[in-house]
Amino acid sequence: MASYHLSIKSGKKGNAANHATYIAREGKNGNYLKRSDLIATDHGNLPNWTQGNPTAFWKMADMHERKNGAVYREYEIAIPKELTVEQQRQLVNEFIKPEIGEKPYHFAIHSPTAALGGIAQPHAHIMFSDRKPDDIDRPPEQHFKRFNPVNPELGGCKKDSGGKDRSVLKGDLMTTRATWAQLQNSSLEKYGYEARVDHRSNKVRGIERTPEKHLGPIGIKKMTLQEKTEYSDKRQGLLA
Repeated sequence: MASYHLSIKSGKKGNAANHATYIAREGKNGNYLKRSDLIATDHGNLPNWTQGNPTAFWKMADMHERKNGAVYREYEIAIPKELTVEQQRQLVNEFIKPEIGEKPYHFAIHSPTAALGGIAQPHAHIMFSDRKPDDIDRPPEQHFKRFNPVNPELGGCKKDSGGKDRSVLKGDLMTTRATWAQLQNSSLEKYGYEARVDHRSNKVRGIERTPEKHLGPIGIKKMTLQEKTEYSDKRQGLLA
């Protein structure tokens, strides 16, 4: 049965390149190479100076992004296990179009097997920069500078989230969740599956089952993906 999960987080300066190699199961750390859950990777909208290498982009972001700025944002989304690998990849790309648009991105699809039941749990990590490209060809040291609204050619690329307050960001997240649910359900219907997902919280759906306040690592591990999403949001103040 398909399950719903979508969360978003931000990454601090100095963490982007390491995280990119982690989700792509690359790097010098042998543990990355031993993991067999990677089934697909892709990237897009990278500046010319990267020569199509997402790691090069994230290394420059770590180096040149301002100290207190978010170097990357990341969607973690559960993908219906009913779909084939190619259908899963297509679904992720369909999500990227409206939610990330022309911003640089890098994603990996993992499909680990659950310890209990041996069921596949496909999901994607989608890293993206919040800086929106324009027609100005900037070198990497300028790309991540503060945007200059008077003389854009003298500053960096503008950040899409700049100036948005918490209520606006919460509204954007709710819209994104609804979009992801709609895309999954359309794909499941297209390929002949009866399973459907619902992005709404248990409270809105009239389901009284809620996570306990003091769960600990074991309690959280036993949650469904839907419950993990809601538990995380409550901790961040995104749900009442």
